[in-house]
Amino acid sequence: MEKKQIVLIMTDTQRKDMLSVYNKQEDMHTPNLDKLAKTGKRFEKAYTCQPVCGPARSALFTGTYPHTNGMVANSMAFNGHTRTIGQHLSEAAIHSAYIGKWHLDGGDYFGDGVCPDGWDADYWYDMCNYLEEMNDDDRYRSRQFGTCFEGEGIQETFTYAHKCTEKAMDFIKKNKDKDYFLVVSYDEPHHPFLSPQGYFEPFEGKSYLEKANQDMDLSSLPEHVQVWAKSCGGGKGDVRGLLGCNAYVDYEIGHLMGCIEDHAEHAMVIYTSDHGDSLGSHGINSKGPAMYDEITNIPFIMAWKDNIPEETIDDLPASHIDVVPTVLDYFDIEKPLYLTGSSLIPRVLGKESKDTKAFIEFTRYEIDHDGFGGYQPIRSVVDKRFKLVISLMTQDELYDMEKDPQEMHNLIGDPQYHGIRNELHDAILQWMDETRDPYRGYYWERRPWREDAPEATWDHHGMTRQRYTRTDEVRQLDYSTGLAITEFTRPK
Repeated sequence: MEKKQIVLIMTDTQRKDMLSVYNKQEDMHTPNLDKLAKTGKRFEKAYTCQPVCGPARSALFTGTYPHTNGMVANSMAFNGHTRTIGQHLSEAAIHSAYIGKWHLDGGDYFGDGVCPDGWDADYWYDMCNYLEEMNDDDRYRSRQFGTCFEGEGIQETFTYAHKCTEKAMDFIKKNKDKDYFLVVSYDEPHHPFLSPQGYFEPFEGKSYLEKANQDMDLSSLPEHVQVWAKSCGGGKGDVRGLLGCNAYVDYEIGHLMGCIEDHAEHAMVIYTSDHGDSLGSHGINSKGPAMYDEITNIPFIMAWKDNIPEETIDDLPASHIDVVPTVLDYFDIEKPLYLTGSSLIPRVLGKESKDTKAFIEFTRYEIDHDGFGGYQPIRSVVDKRFKLVISLMTQDELYDMEKDPQEMHNLIGDPQYHGIRNELHDAILQWMDETRDPYRGYYWERRPWREDAPEATWDHHGMTRQRYTRTDEVRQLDYSTGLAITEFTRPK
């Protein structure tokens, strides 16, 4: 019997047009990811659930939105009821291993070096483990971009990407005759862009990823985006460093893909990134409280030999929230009720092509310190053509992504678009209700442009939305009767 195997490869801070296969104007020096795209299906409208490392990963690996699992900012941990895909699979006797950046334990950037429940402890290797292998001097060097240019620079073997690749290839070789789910999570091309010198050379003295929205009039943007832009001073960040490291991590992924071809040729391969980087678009750098495609529209590729047609493209919205249901479907495990995403397998096999929407959120960038705009509650939806953004504390945005792909013309007040605007607004409100968004309330409905908004009421929709309990949990009891809850969403 053919083994069931999945390898999920992810990078950090890799926006879609940083792959040549997505960028028709520029050579991004990503031959290996370009090759992967040619062997399967490339998604054009795949979205992160929140454009910040930790919250993005929380959705990707639990199948629940950050506002549901409690990880609404970096340096926060899941709530006690949240389960990862590793736990689901290990309980079904599927060998699961996670190699690379985790960023989900509620600690600092590097993690605590401790393997969580559900994953193979022999292969666990977060960034804390990587640093613990070094002396203090090398730890410091590993966090400085300048290290790449000291003397002859650094060797490949010094990098986190190389060490993750080596561990992943060891796992694939030793488990070639077993069912498994393997995550290989690179920190690269995230700052400090640590790579051998040669990978920066193609990008020396050249302009890359230039867009008209880098020089647009910022006065039409929400106030918090204008404040953010002022802090950036009109700069575009270190494009050379980011793209050089981007080329380097592609090289490491090439080694990994070679190992998969040799020892797991029929495995399903899923590739994505947690979020992108603004690089000066809309006047801002990095990622944070905005929904622009530069940071939310992530690369996403699925390949599965003899199953997914080669060199195909999916143009409908997809989301990281769909990854856990997809993995469960692949291993024939029933999807729990509380997961709101959908398996992508029918879509990639050409058995389903219904209209879809992707939802994106933002609450806070970081919980441990100030900066990054502080508390900025935002909820957004993308359909096959439009994007609506509700920025609760500043101004809202509506973009026609077909006519205005760089999101330079805000249509929120344009009478011609009132119908689609209100329809998308209703979709956001329904999504917030269905996913038990703890930040929901009448203020999301009563936007200045929503003429038919209902009157503000203290009870809002008058509903109670209890958390779904798993079969292994104590059943929640109703406050009024003391009896077990049978309807999880009902009038109070």
